[in-house]
Amino acid sequence: MASRVQKHQQEVRGEALAGVNKNVKKNAAAGEGKNRRVLGDIGNLVTVRGMEGKPQPSRPITRSFCAQLLAAQAAAALENKKQVCVNVEKVPAAGVDGVDAVGRKVAVKKPAQKKVTVKPKPEEVVVISPDSEEVVKQEKPVKKKKEGEGSTKKNKPTLTSVLTARSKAACGIANKLKEHIIDIDAADVNNDLAGVEYVEDIYKFYKLVENESRPNNYMDMQPEINEKMRAILVDWLVDVHQKFQLSPETFYLTINIIDRFLSVKTVPRRELQLVGIGATLMASKYEEIWAPEVNDLVCISDRAYSHEQILVMEKTILANLEWTLTVPTHYVFLARFIKASIPEKEVENMVNFIAELGMMHYDTTMFCPSMVAASAVYVARCTLNKTPFWTDTLKKHTGFSEPQLKDCAGLLVYFHSKAAEHRLQTVYRKYSKPERGAVALLPPAKNLLPGGLS
Repeated sequence: MASRVQKHQQEVRGEALAGVNKNVKKNAAAGEGKNRRVLGDIGNLVTVRGMEGKPQPSRPITRSFCAQLLAAQAAAALENKKQVCVNVEKVPAAGVDGVDAVGRKVAVKKPAQKKVTVKPKPEEVVVISPDSEEVVKQEKPVKKKKEGEGSTKKNKPTLTSVLTARSKAACGIANKLKEHIIDIDAADVNNDLAGVEYVEDIYKFYKLVENESRPNNYMDMQPEINEKMRAILVDWLVDVHQKFQLSPETFYLTINIIDRFLSVKTVPRRELQLVGIGATLMASKYEEIWAPEVNDLVCISDRAYSHEQILVMEKTILANLEWTLTVPTHYVFLARFIKASIPEKEVENMVNFIAELGMMHYDTTMFCPSMVAASAVYVARCTLNKTPFWTDTLKKHTGFSEPQLKDCAGLLVYFHSKAAEHRLQTVYRKYSKPERGAVALLPPAKNLLPGGLS
């Protein structure tokens, strides 16, 4: 009886152990599946049970991740190439190392190289205004061809460009050519006395300081002197400078000294000629190599003043002007502006005639020296019909545009129109001689006369 019980207990224990072993094996199999490496799940090779330690065959289980990525890239490239109308042979979807999804080796073709296109130069498009025959050249912008666009659209003329073309056509400036500014100092590069390196800066300085040496409106403060007396004095000094053969620089400096002195000092009528003689002596000492002696000036004044009187007046003038004689006179600007006009001898004589006429009249003192010089050049070119009357070169060197010269030029033309019948004839006779081209005999440019002076 006892043996049967023991035997039954052993059978029960055996069945329990068998169940435990069976559960352990199931759990081990499940653990084996859970503990597989992650990369092994997506690889193209698997380990076959019972083949550990032996060469394992390579068999494709499913399409790999790399193959799917390459296939997606090939499809995207193919779609893009279809959009730009470029024919490229299809690239087969390949697996890793040129193996397709079935396991066959395929030759992967290299994608075709893109053609290099040369960027075209901008074209000139002529836009014709509907209401005129004038044309305006515009630069056609070149648009870069984007991917996905088969062709670019042509630019159509905008409303703004059409209106601009009409405006230019109406103003007559559509085809106006830009004038060339001439280098007037090119011929003097090797001339050390010309000072080509500094001439532009020198004249900029002259323009800045010319108003500092301008006379004031002094006629109201002179009780015994009027404009006619001043004109008589200047007319006589023109004759004096011719007899002594003095330079133009001396003449213009003499007039500048007289006007500046009369601006600060009241002078009686009997001493007005003495002021002119003293100014001539000072200007001659400043400008001339051989200045006239005091006794020569006594004689030319018909001994109206003594030697001592002339020297005293010289000292008085210098004291009132504070010894300032280095000033930009009209001649400084005339020399530069005549050069900028690229003149002939006839033009130069006409400019000098107009400028000396202006010096004789008091009304020109209201204008600065550079304005009077530029206006004289402008009037001379208009009188001789030298077209264009005012060039870009003159505008650059004078600093004045043609409209800015109208008032002063009209006044100078008026003096020219009255010169033949004026009672002061020294300047008119001087420039009526053949050696000076007889420019005074030419008709004035009456088209420049303002309405009130004609």
